[in-house]
Order: sequence, then C-alpha cells, then structure tokens
Amino acid sequence: MRDLSCRHEHRIDVAGTGFTVLDRVYADGELTDETLGGSCGNVLVSLAMLHRHVAPVLALGDDDTGKRLIGEFMQAGATTHYIARRADLRSPILAQELDTASGRHDFSFVCPQTLDDLPRYQPISETELAAALPMLTRCSVFYADRLSAHILEAMKAAGAAGAIIFFEPSGLDEHELFEEALQLTTILKYSEDRLGERLAHKLVNCIRIVTYGSAGLEVQDRGDAIWCDAVHAPVVLDTCGSGDMVSVGVIDWMLTQQFGTVGLKAADLLEGIVAGQRLAAENCAYTGARGLFKKRGANYVREILGAHSAMF
Repeated sequence: MRDLSCRHEHRIDVAGTGFTVLDRVYADGELTDETLGGSCGNVLVSLAMLHRHVAPVLALGDDDTGKRLIGEFMQAGATTHYIARRADLRSPILAQELDTASGRHDFSFVCPQTLDDLPRYQPISETELAAALPMLTRCSVFYADRLSAHILEAMKAAGAAGAIIFFEPSGLDEHELFEEALQLTTILKYSEDRLGERLAHKLVNCIRIVTYGSAGLEVQDRGDAIWCDAVHAPVVLDTCGSGDMVSVGVIDWMLTQQFGTVGLKAADLLEGIVAGQRLAAENCAYTGARGLFKKRGANYVREILGAHSAMF
C-alpha cells in the first residue's frame, strides 16, 4: 500500500470531485460485493492503482461507510488529505442490481432487500473547497462528474493554474452553473443517449468525447469529428464501469504524454481513447466497475493500456 496522505505539498497528477459512493452489487438477486463506486470514485481510484498521484476532494459521513471508502482510496495509493468526514452527513450508498445473463444493470438509492432509502451523494461545501484550494493550483488534471457552486469554484481554481479540466456530466441539473462550467472545460465527455440532444448545439471551445454505448464514440474538435469503433468484448458479464474505463485511458495517456491545455487537439487523445476502449472491453468479463483490476491486478491493466493499436 502506498500511503501518500502526507505528500500534499507535491505536484498532483489528478484531483477530482463528484459522484463517489459505496456500491452494493446484487448479482442475480444476491449481494455479492461492496466496493467504492460512482464515476468519480471509479476514475480516481483506478488512476491511483495505476500509480498516478491522485487527490479526491470529497465530503463523506463520519460513519463506517465513509471509513471504508477512505480505506479503499488509501489502499490504492491516493492522497486522502482532502476527504472530509462530517458528522452531519451519511456517506452515500448505491445499490446495483445485475443480471449476469444479459450483462444489464440498474442502479437505485433504495435497498432491494429492505426497501429503505439509502443515503445520497452530497457535493463538497465551502469548507472542503477552502482546504483543497492550494492543492488545486498544483494539479495537472481536474476531473468532475457533478456540478455545484463549490465544484465550479474548484474548476476555476484548477483551470486558472493551467490544469486540464475533464468534465463528465451525467445531467444538466444546474443550468446556470453548467453554462459557466462549459467555458472552463478542456475535455467534455458525455453520452449521446443521455445528453446528446441538449449539448449538440452548445458553442464551446473544448474537445468533446461523445459516447454511443456499444457502437463506439466520436471525438469532436472545432467542427471536425473522428469516429472510434468500440473494441469487441469477447465476454460480457457486466458492462458497469465501461465509460469510466475509457476516461481512465484518456487521462492516463494525457499524463504520460504530459499534455497541457495549450494546443491540445482531439487527434492527440486518440491513442489514449483506444487504450481506454480496450480496457473497457476486458472489464466487461468481470462483475463490478473495476472487476478487471480486482481479478487481474493493476500491472495487467497497465499492459492493456500500453499495448499499441494497429491504427497507430
């Protein structure tokens, strides 16, 4: 275990905030796993396991769930100095119901066994933002998949210091904040099925990664578009986390190449995108958003990311 909790004075590869929960996985009706989840959680902990210096900025409850989530980040090697545990919060829990025959999954904040409401995600407050601000000026990439007034301020601080802002929204709930966030964004990644119609005509000066599920994705840059077919998954047990693995591949590639915001183009990301697609395809053979990491280990994942596609 690489405990980097005391290394907050050094350069951070990736800082991020957003949807981070304890995933309770019910495979074919049976509780089979409890693990750190949510898009933000999956992306950040995966990059930490790949030996990137990662700093999550989160507000969790002072409860057993919060302790467990922080423990998973620490075990992966992430800096946990910017994760607050607050007595006024309950750490979020999400139920994932998986049908292994079809690979389909559904998510709910209602426990399928007791039908009780599960605690929901809460964004960072002014307190967590203030504690993280000095660190945000030293990160290379800032990742967010949710938006709030304080998350927007975190994006501004990181962006003003030269960080690549990787924004992966799941919805457009905060309309006024969203317009401002788009102007700060370097890379905007979203699902065509979920947000395509609402974002298609937004005039933003950023790279777009638009995903089309099992068909593939399109990378757009100032009117140009490059299509990337999905990598075939020989075994599909669970598709959960596929999009997150693509994000991991892209961010890991940017860090390897030491890209900055100046002059960054869609074509620069293609090899990282395809690497992430390979990772997503292999991950489908295992249950859970990071099943490949758990069953084969981070070194095997690094081999997948490092393999060169025939298109390069």
